[in-house]
Amino acid sequence: MRLVTFSDAAGARIGVIEADEATLVDFSIAAPDLPRDMIAFIAAGKPAFDRAHRAIASGKGRIAARAVRLCAPIPRPAKNIFCVGKNYHEHAREFHSSGFDASAGANAVPDVPIVFTKPATTVIGPGDAIPGHLDPTQSVDYENELTAVIGKGGRSVPKTRAYNHVFGYTIVNDVTARTIQHRHKQWFLGKSIDGFCPMGPWIVTADDIPDVGKMRLITRVNGEVRQDARIADLIFDIPTLIETISASITLEPGDLIATGTPAGVGIGFKPPKYLKKGDVVALTIEPIGTLENTVA
Repeated sequence: MRLVTFSDAAGARIGVIEADEATLVDFSIAAPDLPRDMIAFIAAGKPAFDRAHRAIASGKGRIAARAVRLCAPIPRPAKNIFCVGKNYHEHAREFHSSGFDASAGANAVPDVPIVFTKPATTVIGPGDAIPGHLDPTQSVDYENELTAVIGKGGRSVPKTRAYNHVFGYTIVNDVTARTIQHRHKQWFLGKSIDGFCPMGPWIVTADDIPDVGKMRLITRVNGEVRQDARIADLIFDIPTLIETISASITLEPGDLIATGTPAGVGIGFKPPKYLKKGDVVALTIEPIGTLENTVA
């Protein structure tokens, strides 16, 4: 399933977007007993998942996608979004050599996952404007990241059982103000400007992605390919990230883990290719789809 959060005059609710991307199944019509909030739906577990499948098969609740506004699939995460720095070999070296990596030690490639967070106030949806004007340093950069959505919660989850806790996957653009990131000698402030986390366009449930490593990530800025990598190139895979984070923090339904970005970010070019007003950033991860936003 490709689960969406959408809104119109009747308010925000959830459903499924069909393969043609032109039609939605509105669960408030097809299955009014289901939660209208994505986190509540995820927390409801297998009974809600099975009920959703029956609703899709019923043929009820079809509406035109163009008649509503797609939101971020989880518009207001319950916790900060977990993010992972320098998690592709080439990007780790790229960022290490950029002069902006204030956290760098002797080695470009980290020995353990580097985990930081972005607050819920950063989240915007597909098609929403990235507020680049909020960065006074004019050093706005993009980062295309496969993001795991937690289903079953837990603490101290071992790698061997980690995928049992993954509900599905979405795309996050870990937008970053590079100068602020460097100035403060840590990553939180430069990555946490309001609106600096486009998310979407939907969540693809884990049963539709049997081999995560085969997924391909491509970033285009104004049509120019900037990033192109396989998820198999991650330094620390999703089970390792879940094990690492859950060793300290209890994971809950709807929590988000953005797994890191590959080489090709703007800071890696000489001179850097920062985002400017009017730039169109399109992040594709197949088979999820494309998250597209314009810089304001």
